[in-house]
Amino acid sequence: MAEVRLTNVTKRFGRTTALDAVDLTVPDGAFVVLLGPTGAGKTTTLRLIAGLERPDAGTITVGGRDVSSETPAQRDVAMVFQQYSLYPHMSVRDNLAFPLRSPILRTPEDMIAAKVGQVAETLRIAHKLDNKATELSGGEMQRVSIGRALVRDPAIYLMDEPLSSLDAKLRSELRIELKRIHASLGATLLYVTHDQTEAMTMASHVGVLDEGRLVQVGTPREIYENPVSVTVAARLGLPRINTLPAGLFGTAPANAATIGLRPEHIAEGEGREASVVRVEHLGDQTRLHLRLDGHDIITLTDVHTPLRGGETIAIAPRAPLYFDADGRRIA
Repeated sequence: MAEVRLTNVTKRFGRTTALDAVDLTVPDGAFVVLLGPTGAGKTTTLRLIAGLERPDAGTITVGGRDVSSETPAQRDVAMVFQQYSLYPHMSVRDNLAFPLRSPILRTPEDMIAAKVGQVAETLRIAHKLDNKATELSGGEMQRVSIGRALVRDPAIYLMDEPLSSLDAKLRSELRIELKRIHASLGATLLYVTHDQTEAMTMASHVGVLDEGRLVQVGTPREIYENPVSVTVAARLGLPRINTLPAGLFGTAPANAATIGLRPEHIAEGEGREASVVRVEHLGDQTRLHLRLDGHDIITLTDVHTPLRGGETIAIAPRAPLYFDADGRRIA
């Protein structure tokens, strides 16, 4: 494994700037997740590291080695794509073995057999090795796709939203699998997604991308509790953070334009009166949809609350976040 570092990396496509002077370090052995909406620059970052694109400015190093002039094959990276990209006429065994049989690696067949068997056991698909790829379920196909990267033992694994095409149950299962695999291999992994749950549950570090700029990097907890902007604050948290006029609950810091309140940071029983619009019972939690001075607010309440739509409750902020008119955090 190896540290990967991007320094002042910029990439343009015509008049569109996909990445704007990005500085990012993926520490050796870390599980880093890049989080952002479509068009933020997530996939472009992976393609630049893999060598599928060249930066217009800046440098990319892998293990301290500048790889800017190297081909994808020379960079010692493995990439997992959103789509499975398996060879349908091949068995699972041959799909897994394919990267090891490349002219560059020239891996002996006995080593290929051992490595394929090991990866198949890790991914729990050993019983499917002789099946054709077309005979697999969606989750199994994605495991094989991930396995083709794992057999390589590269400097870094690059994963481009590999779970996005799976149903919710399979996504949940494979999140656990990926975290387990990362822990067992000690691998360096850069994973991109727009799914905040994947970022919160798998990452050791999260980088938030917005319109080609890397706006904050930290642990999931740091990003959640101390966002540098409204944009970052809205990236993590479900239900989303409530963004309201700064003075809605009274005194606010100078220059504050917006108060941000996580649903769990709204106290009941004191403060301003809000009307209950709707109560959502979700089993493990209950959400209250409130209305205060024309503003919609979502908060969490007791699972067995007796509240009903049309009632009134008093609410007050707890641990609020304040932002200026440009969306920047006010300490």
